[in-house]
Amino acid sequence: MRAIEMLSEDIPPLLHTDSGEKVLLWMDEFKVSHLPVLKNGNFVGVVSESAVLDHLNLDEDLDHLFAHLPRPFVEENTHIYDVLLKISNEKLSVLPVLSESEEYRGCISIYGIMSIMSNFGSLKENGGVLILEMNAIDYSLAQIAQIVESNNAKILSSFITSAEDSTRVEVTIKVNLSNLTAIIQTFDRYEYTVKDAFQDKDAESDLRRRYEALMNFMKF
Repeated sequence: MRAIEMLSEDIPPLLHTDSGEKVLLWMDEFKVSHLPVLKNGNFVGVVSESAVLDHLNLDEDLDHLFAHLPRPFVEENTHIYDVLLKISNEKLSVLPVLSESEEYRGCISIYGIMSIMSNFGSLKENGGVLILEMNAIDYSLAQIAQIVESNNAKILSSFITSAEDSTRVEVTIKVNLSNLTAIIQTFDRYEYTVKDAFQDKDAESDLRRRYEALMNFMKF
């Protein structure tokens, strides 16, 4: 999905002649802490709630309150992952979207993109989630998928996280089965570290019953 497909229809841009008081009113109304500012139809920057609150005279317009505004933005063809990275790095609640010629096209809100992301990665599909931990050099999605599919399951989504100072990674996968017992056992046989698992309560109860039965058996 591209940035141009994620524009908010509810959040309008401010004008450079708007007052600081209006900025705060709009931010309260739209539940954001940033808003884009236009001057003669051109994007001049993003104003933040904290920056406005640093000024005492909120009756003045943005031209008088700020000599310069930061200009974070993405181009309209930017992929959603890069949009998320930009929002995260800049710590924005609203991100302007411009054309290649820097024509203002609209903005993306953090709430809007989270709503879109909820439909990504099969988040709404039933299933279970596994978190595997391994050395980065040992990561193979093909092998992980083979293990999952050997248990008559499919990977619905996956992503990798890692710390900058670590050679290990965490691989989070969502599969289309809620009972992960057999899949976990297979990963154990292949000497994968299953760091965590999220599955339905019935599956957890079944696993607990099997464990208790094994412990009772071993007592005799």
